[in-house]
Amino acid sequence: MNFRQSLSWLPILGTALMVTLLLSLWAGSLALSPTELFNVLRGHPDLPAYSTIVLKIRLPRALLAALVGAALGASGGAFQAVLRNPLADPYILGVSGGAALGAVAALTFGYSSPLVLPSAAFFGACGALFLVYWVAQAHRSSSHTLILSGVMVGSLASALLLFLLWMAPADPVRTAVFWLAGNLDLVDPGWLPWAALWIGCAFAGLWCQSRALDLFTQGEDVAADLGLNVGFSRMLLFATAGALTAAAVAMAGLVGFVGLTVPHVARLFWGGSHRHLLPASALLGATFLVAADALSRTLLAPAEIPVGVVTALLGAPFFLYLLRKREGGP
Repeated sequence: MNFRQSLSWLPILGTALMVTLLLSLWAGSLALSPTELFNVLRGHPDLPAYSTIVLKIRLPRALLAALVGAALGASGGAFQAVLRNPLADPYILGVSGGAALGAVAALTFGYSSPLVLPSAAFFGACGALFLVYWVAQAHRSSSHTLILSGVMVGSLASALLLFLLWMAPADPVRTAVFWLAGNLDLVDPGWLPWAALWIGCAFAGLWCQSRALDLFTQGEDVAADLGLNVGFSRMLLFATAGALTAAAVAMAGLVGFVGLTVPHVARLFWGGSHRHLLPASALLGATFLVAADALSRTLLAPAEIPVGVVTALLGAPFFLYLLRKREGGP
């Protein structure tokens, strides 16, 4: 059994994630020395303020970034397999538009608490998924119909979103724009256990369908010939991956290029078997977003760049390189 076919790489990726988490606790407008950080982690901070900064601000934010990155990485790998499209990303079924509409609607009507905002975004994302499936049912929920329905639902949500932003006062508009750019600061840390439970269960459900994902990459006709119930499996996979995406968008806003780029990197190193690809994409996505968040807090400190901007600046050039290489450019 070679390296790709084993799970011996899991500790390596897990260690990389842990190191990145530690670096994110150190990074920020207030840079702690390694000794000061170690003293905080062992419960004997040099100053009480250090403990508050690391344990109550940076640690919950880093854990949230890891959860969101893992959800986007895994769901991106699933969508690319089911649709057999390397450009597919977690937002392809209008999930981002529905979540954005739900969040901005809550902000427009004056509900911006850490409890209401992610709830509104989550229900908006689920509503968009339901509408996409309802429209696609008329054509037996084929992949092409689902994609077209997702595009149309996303466009409708974008139009309603622009209308709400035009109607809203200045302060909600500013908060909405900050959220749309990707933000890890608008969620109460008390949500973390529930987010971890939801994302963990959805990921487990997705991983249990690894064989179906492998079959989809061979084409729907081949998958059907090999005994796969294509319609039911497609619906189940989209629902599971959509639930991961909805949770990620609800917690952090629109963070681009994680679900688009990370599965390609994982596929380069660990092949196309989704039994390995899904956990690799989740761990790489978590590591990538934690690192991007640390950069967002340090590049222009004490000012902070939205994490979605950082992921786009890092992910877009790399993805363009992958596309050029794939097309056989010089």
